[in-house]
Amino acid sequence: MIESVAKGDSKPRQLLRRLIVIGLSTLVVGYLAALIALVVVQRNLIYLPANAVQSAASIGMPRMRELRLRTADGERLRAWYRAPAAGRPLVLFFHGNGGSIATFASDYQPLIADGDGLLAVEYRGYPGSTGSPTEAGLIADGETAYAEAVALGFPGRRIVVIGASLGSAVAVAVAARRPVGAVVLDSPPSSAADVAAARFWMFPARWLILDSFRSDLRIGRVRAPLLIVQGDHDTVVPIRFGRRLYALANPPKRFIQVPGAEHMAMGRVMPAVVAWIDTSLAHPDGVAGTPVPNLPAS
Repeated sequence: MIESVAKGDSKPRQLLRRLIVIGLSTLVVGYLAALIALVVVQRNLIYLPANAVQSAASIGMPRMRELRLRTADGERLRAWYRAPAAGRPLVLFFHGNGGSIATFASDYQPLIADGDGLLAVEYRGYPGSTGSPTEAGLIADGETAYAEAVALGFPGRRIVVIGASLGSAVAVAVAARRPVGAVVLDSPPSSAADVAAARFWMFPARWLILDSFRSDLRIGRVRAPLLIVQGDHDTVVPIRFGRRLYALANPPKRFIQVPGAEHMAMGRVMPAVVAWIDTSLAHPDGVAGTPVPNLPAS
């Protein structure tokens, strides 16, 4: 009797084991499918260009000139240029991963109003520019923009490099190789690999990412005064990544933490940014190293 009960119990146990195997197999297949999809479409998640070209005049900047730049690898880039007032610097602006140069017009306006010049380049694959975006491509675009600034007659000490979000990685890459007067980074990731690993924690993102944008490895070669601006409610690039980049940077440097601000907070403190640029260019060896405001102890 006992033997027959044991045999009777074997069928439910076998069924349970089979269900467990099927369930685990489904999870593994689903995980691998999601992993493969992430690898295949990752650049579509990183680079989010706008669909249409907008003229500077259409967004209220009629005095902006449109330029066409050619990269060393043959791409044609659209750019906007406005010459500075006498004695003012040229801002070399690298926008974020979304939109276009037109998306960041609200950042340009206070700079232009202060008399600064502007050269904003449209990355390859973005509206009006040829090619497809990659890390190497965007950095080449940054180098092309810098070369254009020099060709326009601006020495390195009169060029201020500003990068917003992913554009900060382009700004750091350029400033690590070229002489510049000052560097401003708005909501910078220490690397795209760091952000990807935090967002996609369930995958080995560091091993799979194609465009890692390792600003953390490049920032130590930047010798110009540095300003980092970041909101303490940034959920796109959490502030710990900006603070990590700041810790790796050379002095003189300053970090402005913007209370309550989310991603790309520079517009909230633009008067302070403009003042910092002016002071840093006038006194490049010390004043940028003022105490870090609003930066909580970690």
